[in-house]
Amino acid sequence: MKQNKNRKRSGWLTSHPIALVIAAGVVVTVAIVAAVFCLATHDGDARWFYLPTTATNESVRDSLRSALGNSEGNKVYALWRAQGGKPERAHGAYRVEPGQSALRTSRRMAQGAQTPVRLSFNNVRTLDELAQRVCSRLECSPDSFKAACRAVLPQAGFGREEFTAAFIPDTYEMYWTAKGSEVVRRLLEYRNIYWNDERRAKAKALGLTPVEVSIIASIVEEETNVADERPVVARLYINRLRRGMKLQADPTVKFATGNFGLRRITGAHLGVDSPYNTYRHAGLPPGPIRVADARAIDAVLDAPAHDYIYMCAKEDFSGRHNFARDFTEHQNNARRYQKALNDRNIR
Repeated sequence: MKQNKNRKRSGWLTSHPIALVIAAGVVVTVAIVAAVFCLATHDGDARWFYLPTTATNESVRDSLRSALGNSEGNKVYALWRAQGGKPERAHGAYRVEPGQSALRTSRRMAQGAQTPVRLSFNNVRTLDELAQRVCSRLECSPDSFKAACRAVLPQAGFGREEFTAAFIPDTYEMYWTAKGSEVVRRLLEYRNIYWNDERRAKAKALGLTPVEVSIIASIVEEETNVADERPVVARLYINRLRRGMKLQADPTVKFATGNFGLRRITGAHLGVDSPYNTYRHAGLPPGPIRVADARAIDAVLDAPAHDYIYMCAKEDFSGRHNFARDFTEHQNNARRYQKALNDRNIR
């Protein structure tokens, strides 16, 4: 008799009508809670979070909370853990869009489906500056980027001083986790696509290599911000090269001194002993004096024929130049400009 009572009690929860209703309610409630939990969406602006290679479960949780707030961050973290998420797999950068569900965010982390980051750079003069700019958007360090340049670029035909000719300013997409060598190869690949057969043929017609074109373009870009003057300036330097004249380009002197803020080049600056000082050394400098952009390179390739061999900044400080075919005319232009500098007490 006692055995029967125990049997009845043990079956109560599975056979009693009231028990079934309660159990069903619990299941439905849990399902609703789970659905709300999973389908909770990001409310607000797009947010980024970054999970480095050294991330732990705790640091992942903290990164999610910091980027998404405690409530949403905890939901994403719990779902990610429930899916067997591992920090080494989640390693990367993730962008959470407005309305994106917590479940989708956690799944992407569990799968390592990170979001590509946009990398832009322009107005860069040196390899050090380029490394800092590039790596400010990536996990890799400037030192690893420069080490990759030393490993990759010589194999592609670039000398140490020519490294900046391997890059073209633009906006690129790549993964935040990309190693230095991957970044360098990706940027070099884009540069090689830019240097198509047509552009290489134009360079050859000028008697220049693509690197030499980039060197001239870098000088032209530093010399003038006026777009319609760039082809004229480019041809002027080509004319001087063909005549065996020194370029005597002021921007190369600034580069040689390392003082890019110079507003007036003096005799002391012209005497700087550097292969980049084109007042002292004939021919092109050993490498670009900035990372030349595509428009400046095209200005060299498409430079119209003319016979100017001298240029001087206009005395109205408009950023334009007076061009001359002979030294006497150039001296007159230079005197007017020097007087304007003195009048404004620019030393």
